[in-house]
Amino acid sequence: MNLYDIPPRQTQSYLTELLKSRNIWPKNKMGQNFLIDLNLMDLVVNSANLQPSDAVLEVGSGTGSLSNRLVENAGFVLSVELDPAFQKLTEETVIERDRFFLHRGDILKGKNQIQPQVTEKLVEITSMPGISGYKLVANLPYAVATPVMSNLLISRNPPTKIVAMVQLEIAEKIISKPTSKDFGALPILFQSLAKVEIVRRISPAAFWPRPKVDSAIIKIDPSPLLRSKLVFEGVKPEDGPLCFRNFLRGLYVHRRKNLRGALLSMPNNKLSKAEIDAKLVILDIKGEVRAETLSPLDHFRLCTQFGAGVFVSAETDETAD
Repeated sequence: MNLYDIPPRQTQSYLTELLKSRNIWPKNKMGQNFLIDLNLMDLVVNSANLQPSDAVLEVGSGTGSLSNRLVENAGFVLSVELDPAFQKLTEETVIERDRFFLHRGDILKGKNQIQPQVTEKLVEITSMPGISGYKLVANLPYAVATPVMSNLLISRNPPTKIVAMVQLEIAEKIISKPTSKDFGALPILFQSLAKVEIVRRISPAAFWPRPKVDSAIIKIDPSPLLRSKLVFEGVKPEDGPLCFRNFLRGLYVHRRKNLRGALLSMPNNKLSKAEIDAKLVILDIKGEVRAETLSPLDHFRLCTQFGAGVFVSAETDETAD
């Protein structure tokens, strides 16, 4: 790379002129808010601790600003962009094209699955010589942040690290603790599979256009040890996280009910009240408590005792927590 190949630092004034020259305007419904605080972009990249042996999955390449930073530090970058206008712009602005692949399309197939083409490409990339795994590093569009992170986390090929900019409300929910108003299916799932922390709270002024809410950089370190404990009778070990997610979703569909009532109301449940009470006695958990007062470990025990295999195909609302 020579001096003329160095990509420009994408400040607000630069982005404004760039998009104006292409007759492109950010779309709020697609979560197109671009990070213009260059120090925060450095923080994102540094928090990911990228190595030449890392592949990176980026969701929402936008103008290619973060894409270029990722290519500089990682062994390979797979970027996903849905908007055709920004697909073209990314292709023009990313310099190191030999270590970069742009997937043109949606990262998700519905709410419960990563696009198979993306999954297959990740397998291909992580099988390349010198690549030992992949990390999700992205300024995630708000609308897809939760399903992208959760579906990757429970997949058979999970990332080794997630560093993402997300809505602050989502980040605070993921790190929430029992008895808090935010505690439910989502934080239990994440905390049962990974160590989670908020790196930095971000004000709307760090983005252009400015979103209406605060954001945060969240760091998630998936734990192979925690993952290995999500094993249930009648379920393949690699499907344990998926099984646990579906159990949690079903349990929290009726979160205002006490634990006994929530278990009775779960999709596919065939147990009577007396049978549920008997199992709760074995666990030494009272049926009158609310599920959100229990620890992630207690939720795992519930899932084991109540036959997780029954719930592996249960489909409920992604937002149930």
